[in-house]
Amino acid sequence: MSLNTFNAKKTLSVGNKQYEYYSLPEAQGLGDISRLPVTLKILLENLLRFEDDNTVKAADIKALAGWADNAPAAEEIAFRPARVLMQDFTGVPGVADLAAMRSAVVDAGLDPNIINPLSPVDLVIDHSVMVDKFGTDESFDENVALEMQRNGERYRFLRWGQTAFENFSVVPPGTGICHQVNLEYLAKAVWTKEEDGKTVAYPDTLVGTDSHTTMINGLGVLGWGVGGIEAEAAMLGQPISMLIPEVVGFKLTGSVGEGITATDVVLVVVEMLRAKGVVGKFVEFYGAGLDNLSLADQATIANMAPEYGATCGFFPIDSETLNYLRLTNRDPDTVALVEAYCKAQGIFRDENTVDPVYTDTLELDLSTVVPSLAGPKRPQDRVAMTDLKRAFSEALELYGRQKPASVDVPGEDYKLTDGDVVIAAITSCTNTSNPAVMLGAGLVAQKALAKGLKVKPWVKTSLAPGSKVVTEYLEATNLQEALDDLGFNLVGYGCTTCIGNSGPLPEHISSAIESNDLVVASVLSGNRNFEGRVHQEVRTNWLASPPLVVAYALAGTTSIDLSSEPIGQDQNGNDVMLADIWPSNQEIRDVVDQVSVAMFDRQYADVFTGPPAWQAIEVDSGGTYGWEDSTYIKQPPFFAVGGDQTQSIGVNGARILAVLGDSVTTDHISPAGAIQPDSPAGHYLQQAGVDVKEFNSYGSRRGNHEVMMRGTFANIRIRNEMVPSLEGGYTKHIPSGDEISIYDAAVRYAGEGTPLVVIGGKEYGTGSSRDWAAKGTRLLGVKAVLVESFERIHRSNLIGMGVLPLQFKAGDSRQSLGLTGDEIIDVQLPDGATETPRQEIKVVIHRADGSEQTVMVDSRLDTDNEIAYYKSGGILQYVLNNLVAAAA
Repeated sequence: MSLNTFNAKKTLSVGNKQYEYYSLPEAQGLGDISRLPVTLKILLENLLRFEDDNTVKAADIKALAGWADNAPAAEEIAFRPARVLMQDFTGVPGVADLAAMRSAVVDAGLDPNIINPLSPVDLVIDHSVMVDKFGTDESFDENVALEMQRNGERYRFLRWGQTAFENFSVVPPGTGICHQVNLEYLAKAVWTKEEDGKTVAYPDTLVGTDSHTTMINGLGVLGWGVGGIEAEAAMLGQPISMLIPEVVGFKLTGSVGEGITATDVVLVVVEMLRAKGVVGKFVEFYGAGLDNLSLADQATIANMAPEYGATCGFFPIDSETLNYLRLTNRDPDTVALVEAYCKAQGIFRDENTVDPVYTDTLELDLSTVVPSLAGPKRPQDRVAMTDLKRAFSEALELYGRQKPASVDVPGEDYKLTDGDVVIAAITSCTNTSNPAVMLGAGLVAQKALAKGLKVKPWVKTSLAPGSKVVTEYLEATNLQEALDDLGFNLVGYGCTTCIGNSGPLPEHISSAIESNDLVVASVLSGNRNFEGRVHQEVRTNWLASPPLVVAYALAGTTSIDLSSEPIGQDQNGNDVMLADIWPSNQEIRDVVDQVSVAMFDRQYADVFTGPPAWQAIEVDSGGTYGWEDSTYIKQPPFFAVGGDQTQSIGVNGARILAVLGDSVTTDHISPAGAIQPDSPAGHYLQQAGVDVKEFNSYGSRRGNHEVMMRGTFANIRIRNEMVPSLEGGYTKHIPSGDEISIYDAAVRYAGEGTPLVVIGGKEYGTGSSRDWAAKGTRLLGVKAVLVESFERIHRSNLIGMGVLPLQFKAGDSRQSLGLTGDEIIDVQLPDGATETPRQEIKVVIHRADGSEQTVMVDSRLDTDNEIAYYKSGGILQYVLNNLVAAAA
């Protein structure tokens, strides 16, 4: 219970119901908070509700209330989200950690039930379906059967977790993408719970184990992605420590023009905010332009907050939010509460809303947006559709080619050429949640068929909706039939191509690519296109709206300007332009109006039941998991009751495992995509008796640390500057000079008792919130990571695993210091210093010629809580120690 120092606890009447809540306007002693950004008002309510004079003090509340006068503030606050969202790739290791903590507790003679989520947790199985089969009516059934076959051990484990843990629900496979299920069903905008005989109302907030948790910001729900490590701690009652954020206001004006999609808008937003620099900041959208965006459009923009680097991309609750809650069949009492509560709290946007005060602002006139894609390997690199032909030509030059090469495709009567589209995928939560772009894609398909156009034979096509509602409205409008006729048949409900589950290319296409080292392309409606992510044989990857995905599948190449060159020829041999098959905005509105409440009612009526194959899984009902001999699930090695709590800031005699450049992503660090047979992980699986065709993906094996540590830093596109002649997960062992895999080098160093460090550049750890990027780093024996700057989530995850994040001071870098990887590194506190947040740390560089150099760097242990987590060897060991101490 809150101390209620500011007398904020009040009663709200909605209809015939009474709710207790913490009123922001009526809180006493906080000054004028009317123009605080809405996101900060939500954080302020959270502090008022959890004030305990320990994790939340009155001074913290005053610091946040006075943000506008004190920004940027350096104060640390403790945020407790209402709930946690997981997907199965990141959720499996999370559940495995909880199960391992229970095993550790039982080994200590204590009750395993002291390990239980304290906040509601929803895990949606959405990352495991792969596009093995495509282009036929049987594709969905065949892919689902393969998914269940491959993932039986994982799914049995999750079924156990569903029965063993309280406050833990699982949305079975074949239902949808976690962020779309969250948007369409799980989220409430305002949450309630029973406490001391009263119903307490408070903002719906969350953290999720996927970067794109921010999609729910489009519904006015404050939430963001965290690593699985931090999410598990939140589940177990630990507050999320954070500095009071800077909030950048993004003003939207005007409305989009004819033929412009929400995808085009978000790619401009990503480009603008990356250029602005909003890493670690909140972004809040405001302005009259919001009146011209549907809620699905807002969710599209909010989804890509990780791509523009922000913690969140928030849209306030308004009348459009209420309309969406009604459309998606939310309970009428919930909708009434959302409206009344938000108006009472001063967080409801309407025509009378006064613009908040922000740290900084920028502005976009929506009428200036043009059709766009992003690529070839970063989502922030927007390219106008009219410039794609030139952009691909420039990308081709980076691969040493001045003009495109072609090769005959074995057994076919066509050639494959640099720039050809070999994957065209309508996929990803970003866009499949948006009826306008999904139905727009169907209209493009319908109009193309009427002109006699067909998808080029070298294109692998797929449609992976984010929920079954999408299938229902595509079928109700007769547009699924048109998509099927072009090869965009349903392949599954999940993330598929956007997270590397694109499946194999047809063998003859793969052979043609390999025979001449072709630089081919994918076009996908996803949010991520980092190197090696979509498919390891596809070097250029372009993000686009679903209608453009269909268009480029028809064109078959990215070496084309679709604004001026024909997309194909009709039945009479006449040129067909993109404009000839592109639907008008009114045509799209007409079909979007056919999306109904009844569709959401039907498709979410039994969301937790799952298909028969899921229901048939037999599980042990015990409170602890019976760790089996599995190559999918192994007991994590991270936990021990009474574990060491004295890890100090420092490391001596460390060797450098890798020297990496700028923009090294968690896709580069963490195991992702296909497991190569001739890799440490591939060798391990084969030695365990797993056939190569049964390898599955790294993501599906996240519950096995032996596989994952072997795949850490093993991305085929990573470049370690210690071995400039090699691409991939290699390094040079010192002092032998042997050039070997990073995993093999780490094993050798461990045998020699040598600690390790990793050196990097700017934006280290960008991308998805992959906990294994940190877990694998620790298991390889890395004690510290020293870089020019960190992405927010990865820095937090490193701390969560007891790895020290260090940052070069401005002007210093691996280049300026001449680091080659041959050095020995000592990391030390300055003499007489105690451990404090963000303090200076002394790094001594011992060079191969016997010389030494000392430089000062900054500790990125930013808060007192982070120091406590680090000293315990990680956040989960810290939680375990506290739970055991409380239960003893």
